Amino acid sequence: MDFYKRLRSYLSLLVFVTLVVPAALWADDWGHWRGPNGNGVSIEATPPTEWSDTKNVKWKVAIEGKGSGSPVVWGDRVFVVTAVSTEAQSRESDESSGRRGRRSAPLTQTDFQILCFDRATGKKIWQQTAVTTTPHQGVHSTNNFASASPCTDGQHVYAFFGSRGLYCYTMDGQLVWKRDDFGQMETRNAFGEGSSPTISGSKIIVPWDHDGPSALYALDKLTGKTIWKTKRDEPTNWSTPLIVENDGQKQIVMNGQNFARGYDFESGEELWRCGGQTQRPCASAVYHDGMVYVGSGFRGSFLGAFRADSKGDIGDTNDVVWSVNRDTPDIASPLLSEGRIYFHKGKSGVLSCLDAKTGEPFFSATRVPGLSSIYASPVAAGGYVFLTGRSGRTVVLKDGEEFEVVASNSVGETVDATPAPVGKQLFIRGERHLFCIEE
Repeated sequence: MDFYKRLRSYLSLLVFVTLVVPAALWADDWGHWRGPNGNGVSIEATPPTEWSDTKNVKWKVAIEGKGSGSPVVWGDRVFVVTAVSTEAQSRESDESSGRRGRRSAPLTQTDFQILCFDRATGKKIWQQTAVTTTPHQGVHSTNNFASASPCTDGQHVYAFFGSRGLYCYTMDGQLVWKRDDFGQMETRNAFGEGSSPTISGSKIIVPWDHDGPSALYALDKLTGKTIWKTKRDEPTNWSTPLIVENDGQKQIVMNGQNFARGYDFESGEELWRCGGQTQRPCASAVYHDGMVYVGSGFRGSFLGAFRADSKGDIGDTNDVVWSVNRDTPDIASPLLSEGRIYFHKGKSGVLSCLDAKTGEPFFSATRVPGLSSIYASPVAAGGYVFLTGRSGRTVVLKDGEEFEVVASNSVGETVDATPAPVGKQLFIRGERHLFCIEE
């Protein structure tokens, strides 16, 4: 009997080790482009602070097509999306346009794809074409048809191509369900689409703001069925939903040109709203210690700190704890780390850092050397802040109250996607390659 008891104990331990140890090896996942808490922060990651297009590059792989959706990482897998024209003239036309102004390539038949890579080696594990179609509307010359980021909860991975639909796959690349019945977005000035969905609990939250009937959807993440749909009186908006839990109640925080708003997670009912945002918002909200922070910076400036337990229209009330009306972010979302909120001025390399509780500046409107045009959002990991410009240069700062540059690095190609710090690695989705940075 003792022998069999020992054998059962051994087998139980073996099963436990088999199930748990691999997860521990990859404990610090990055399943959403805004990170695990939505603030752009990794608590556990310690990536390098120095690299080049060759130094500290563990691997890099070429990505066909165009995409600025950020990479997401879970366990031993890295996921990215891309849009590949199936007609040669698209690439020729885009190159001849010089990527200046609003001109973009002619609309052509396009493969909308999701790719999965081995985190250790960069080897492609699988690739799926979600849909092949010709987009109904063009994009700004600096945008593309795969600028929404994928997301994953470790069970499934979701690729969102806006008007082309939302696609749910197993981690091994098998299609589980798809929703391609949302309709067609009509974005401001045909600048293109780009808002990303967010997973929480049993739901996946899908933003649908455009110059047409706008809405916020909650879908069952296992089946794709609509749980609720809330109409929104908002024009084009490229921000991503932030899901927070405050006093035991989950809510969804959304930016908007007319109002920043909070919605009840279970019902979709609007909880609070506050005006003051600027035109066609892109920046997503962040949260800390009972307050949400929402800002925008195109044709105006506004960043406000709102109590998460607010009710109704809170403009001109004490539920607006503080606000600023200059140097606020346009495309890049703020970073909130250790009680400090970092943000760019518009799309520039000018950076401010405020006390998240009071709004008082630690430093403000400070020029970051080597950075000019910014699309990627700042991220924090290992005591550092990583700021990435469209030139492909990432400037690393100390994560602190003083402006202190630690390093300046470039991968040698355009970067519009937000990097993903995971473990001892930093994943950068460039215009032509996916890079794994590791010492």
